[in-house]
Amino acid sequence: MMKAILALEDGSIFHGQGFGARASACGEVCFNTSMTGYQEILTDPSYKGQIVTMTYPLIGNYGVNAVDVESWRPHVAGFVIRELSPVVSNWRADFSLAEYLEQNGIPGIQGIDTRALTKKLRVRGAMNGFISTEEISDPEAVRRAKEFVFVGVDYVKEVTHQKAFRWDEKDEQSANFKLASGNAPAEARNLREPLPPADIPIVAFDYGLKYNILRRLRQRGFSVQVLPATATAAEALKHKPAGIFLSNGPGDPAALNYIVREVKTLVDSGVPVFGICLGHQILGQAFGGKTFKLKFGHRGANQPVKDLESGKVEITSQNHGFAVDPDSLPSDVSVDRINLNDQTVEGMRHKSKPVFCVQYHPEASPGPHDSTPLFAEFRALIEKRG
Repeated sequence: MMKAILALEDGSIFHGQGFGARASACGEVCFNTSMTGYQEILTDPSYKGQIVTMTYPLIGNYGVNAVDVESWRPHVAGFVIRELSPVVSNWRADFSLAEYLEQNGIPGIQGIDTRALTKKLRVRGAMNGFISTEEISDPEAVRRAKEFVFVGVDYVKEVTHQKAFRWDEKDEQSANFKLASGNAPAEARNLREPLPPADIPIVAFDYGLKYNILRRLRQRGFSVQVLPATATAAEALKHKPAGIFLSNGPGDPAALNYIVREVKTLVDSGVPVFGICLGHQILGQAFGGKTFKLKFGHRGANQPVKDLESGKVEITSQNHGFAVDPDSLPSDVSVDRINLNDQTVEGMRHKSKPVFCVQYHPEASPGPHDSTPLFAEFRALIEKRG
């Protein structure tokens, strides 16, 4: 096995066994508490510029397949786990986890104490780090970790699709799997539920858009035109959309003034707007608010969120390191959802305009389904306005 090293900016060193690519990378070191879903995590563009630590001890047992990706490539800088499963056992698997990382030039490290690392990140906060499966000395690794800069960098331009496209025009990628007994694996892999007509045209801004969001939108009857993050409000409105969707994405929302400017125009246009994750943070700034960096972020599939209007609690999937400051918001914006762990803002709604957003991921797969109705709420908001 390859030797591997993970160094943190505070001088901490972790030695382990390398897997994946023979490579080196810098990133913000964070942790995710999900028990499954490592493939979705690897391909989530929101992890651009980050070295992800999985707290669940055994990773890789069901391999990686070519269907369940969330983006056009994996985006993590590096991957940290306690133990890589020596066996891949799933009839849908196309690659092992190690093979997938190797194909995409991503270094991984196993055999380190991920509990100790996670505790350090919780106490000290997320830290910049350096991961390598190459021959690099401890002092050099720490130096590289200290030199890395994460806050204030625009990673959105690196993950967005550079050209506009219409999502799933032939309805081949969006339908849910249909479970049926007695089918051969090759047949069962392609069984799908029927889709409703795509009768509501919307524009989705791609700040690092997860494909499962597009699948969920199509399942609710939306015809989705996807635009790059650099597209203007005028370009979006040329498509005469019934609604605007603002996607998730990576990095520091305060570095995205050019996006906030266009979203202000969209909010003032009167077209219904729905934002998720980074889209939520951008809307917070477009409303006139500010964002701030969380100590170690919310990354996992079990974050409790309370709907302040209904009193219901949703168990949600989340991936973000920044949040909206509620004290900075104007009086015409209401905070309608909060995180029950730390009371941070999880949802906002404009009091007079058809605009709402959430900080978490209602589309998450794998993940809880408590928040899936938000897509139906977006459709109902559009239909209400005629």
